[in-house]
Amino acid sequence: MTKNFCLTALLIIVLSACTTQNSQQATVKKENKVPLNVLVFMIDDLRADLGTYGHKQVISPNIDKLAGEGVKFTHAYAQQAICGPSRVSFMTGLRPETTGLYTIWQNGRLRPNQPDVVSMPQLFKQNGYQTISIGKVYHSVTDDQENWSTHIKKLDNFYAIAGNAEKKFAYEAGEVDDEFYKDGKVATDAINTLKQLKDDKFLMFVGFSKPHLPFNAPKKYWDMYDREQFSVPSRKKPDDMYRLALTKWGELRMYGGIPKEGDVDDQLTKTLIHAYYATVSYMDAQVGRVMKTLDEMGLRENTMVVFMSDHGYKLGEYGAWNKHTNMELDTRVPLIISRELSHKNRQAGVTSSALVENVDVFPTIAQAAGLTMPKVDGESLLTLLDSPDMPFKPAAYSLFNRGKTMGVTVTDGEWRYTEWRDAATQQIKFTELFDHVSSDVAKANVSGHSQYQTIEQKLKTLLHAKFPLDAPSFYEKRHVKNN
Repeated sequence: MTKNFCLTALLIIVLSACTTQNSQQATVKKENKVPLNVLVFMIDDLRADLGTYGHKQVISPNIDKLAGEGVKFTHAYAQQAICGPSRVSFMTGLRPETTGLYTIWQNGRLRPNQPDVVSMPQLFKQNGYQTISIGKVYHSVTDDQENWSTHIKKLDNFYAIAGNAEKKFAYEAGEVDDEFYKDGKVATDAINTLKQLKDDKFLMFVGFSKPHLPFNAPKKYWDMYDREQFSVPSRKKPDDMYRLALTKWGELRMYGGIPKEGDVDDQLTKTLIHAYYATVSYMDAQVGRVMKTLDEMGLRENTMVVFMSDHGYKLGEYGAWNKHTNMELDTRVPLIISRELSHKNRQAGVTSSALVENVDVFPTIAQAAGLTMPKVDGESLLTLLDSPDMPFKPAAYSLFNRGKTMGVTVTDGEWRYTEWRDAATQQIKFTELFDHVSSDVAKANVSGHSQYQTIEQKLKTLLHAKFPLDAPSFYEKRHVKNN
């Protein structure tokens, strides 16, 4: 009796364990039955001027809502403040100095120069995903296009007011519907594509062009603001800055209504700031349209949403405009990541002050989807998304080239240290140290000042760890095979 009882008990335990294991496997299979979708809003020229980032004048309710559904990063940085290289860097998870791609021209495109690098759409397409590019994703419409299942190219700029197209005017408030200008058309294409993808797993990029020049938006978005509510930033340049630290902002000067030399006067400065924020609100409305469709289709449960910008922007600070520098205003970007609603540890309405970089987004998305990553420079943010207060990186890095000179820069979130080097030899020509504890606007270069020696030495050590002085020329041809 005792022996039989023991055998019976053992059989019950074994059967129970098998049942539990089978049940757990069934649960995993059930959980994995619905794959992760990814929707990325890729924004052009957007600095961190949004309601959710504490900007009291900007009206951005849809982006603010998305931030309330995820994690907002207050110290996120682009790796180069120009759209072409920044986007290549983001789409590959590789820094510009790794690929050697620094320009918006042919010699800065991904596929003509780095055919063996594994890009984000390539990885996802190889793993059975529908990969969709709508609007401006890569700077070049043809770059890497073979890795998109659906590729709806970016559109030309549209003007509603007679004569503005011929003048390539810098801004416009047309009495038109949202779909007249290109971001409205991009949103409509995204909505229609989502409806076609309901039963497919997808990686979708929605590339909105605004607030990039020209600052064209329907008049109703201009009417949200009063030009006189905007103040003119100080045109004072940082004391003792490097002579090539800023540009002559030739990008803005290419547009109609802008002086070809000298400063923009106060009234035009206010108009341009007004125009920029009108286009931000217009773009925000298009984000809202796409998110509404995602919700209505029931896709939000298994869709991770990323909202990001390729780099920052200057709106008259230092008397300068556009991007194209290593300054904090140009390298700092907004970044919001909202996990799929079904994610059990999803953080909502949380702010993280961790230092993160645009190169970190590719490994984050890939890990969330359970894909095996190629070797990249970025680090996955998944753990940080679950625990936004945890320590992450000690620094964030960017660079910008000026012909034979390369500026390499590092920030710890409070101070920015930059070295301007001979691009071929790594010889240091000039150094800058800017205080950003309380403002993104740099006041004075305090590099070499004895009272900041400890801070400068710390940042210099961090910079040299990423950009060693014995490194080869920045322009040396690189062939990267990272898989």
